[in-house]
Amino acid sequence: MKIEAITLREIHMPLVHPFETSFGRTTARRILLTTVHCEGVEGWGECTAGENPFFSEEATDTAWWVIREYLAPTLTGQTLLGGGREAAFRMYGVRGHRMAKAALENALWDAEAQAKNVPLWKLVGGTRREVASGVSIGIQGSHEELLEKIATEVAAGYQRIKVKVKPGWDVAVLEKIRERFPSILLSCDANSAYTLDDLEHLKQFDEFRLLMIEQPLWADEIYLHALLQHSLATSICLDESIVSARHALCAIELKACRILNVKLGRVGGFSEAIRVHDVALASEIPVWCGGMLESGLGRAHNLALSTLPGFSLPGDVSASARYWKEDIIEPEVTVSPQGTIAIGDQPGRGYVLRQDLIEQLTVRKETFRA
Repeated sequence: MKIEAITLREIHMPLVHPFETSFGRTTARRILLTTVHCEGVEGWGECTAGENPFFSEEATDTAWWVIREYLAPTLTGQTLLGGGREAAFRMYGVRGHRMAKAALENALWDAEAQAKNVPLWKLVGGTRREVASGVSIGIQGSHEELLEKIATEVAAGYQRIKVKVKPGWDVAVLEKIRERFPSILLSCDANSAYTLDDLEHLKQFDEFRLLMIEQPLWADEIYLHALLQHSLATSICLDESIVSARHALCAIELKACRILNVKLGRVGGFSEAIRVHDVALASEIPVWCGGMLESGLGRAHNLALSTLPGFSLPGDVSASARYWKEDIIEPEVTVSPQGTIAIGDQPGRGYVLRQDLIEQLTVRKETFRA
């Protein structure tokens, strides 16, 4: 598969509702899309970096720069016999910048699946014909507003509710949720908002029968998460801490968590995400697919990843309409009343891109050739 050219474009998509975490409030997304042109086949990828370097060191503009200056020149003109897996090795010389790399590698997996006329989910080793869906609900303006939003999502059938928490928006919130919804599968996500000094405070979370508390401490504190997990009955799930299979193995060996969140962009693409999954599966650690406010293209890739056998918990892949008035794929991602997303057999990513809408949303575009 020869890479003749790579196109990078930025699109702007306003969210239906603002999304707030401990990192800040997002009202619209600047999304980078990649296209790899391979001898008549076009594979598409999405960079999940945010507008600012808050979730990770990467941001929209750093990803554009590193692709233009380093990654695109590394790949254009090359013939890759190993598809996306080989691309990961080709880009290995660039340290970090995993979300930028994933945007290219995942596009090549898509191109390879199309060239081989197989669904992407089968190419990556998936086995599931449907994926369990959960929702992630950001910090709201009031407790009442949050409770009403949860009620809406529960009525829609979502199998797991995850709420964002931070100091000052945690124990009282979880208490009210449990009073109104005593039996839902509930988890919370702290996005590194706490420190080990908050241990006694975090112990209060054990009262609320949570599936997990996601990433309570800072990203590089795997050892401190191990100390915290030892003191909590609630399972810790690591997100930002896990950027490779090596990190996953370290966290598992240290007993720093009991659950892992796998994000394609955070770990650098399908190749490393599969390795993280395999490490967790071998240790009987359940995994699930996290979300980064992706467009339908990123959701399609997340769905393919979620079909791997170790993804036994409902992920963050939810319906397109929860985020976008119009998504850039058709059909849009929909969730059944039972809280599941069906997986089809179309070659490649499984969804058709709305090229006309993508062009309307594009604010900059650049094509790189050998």
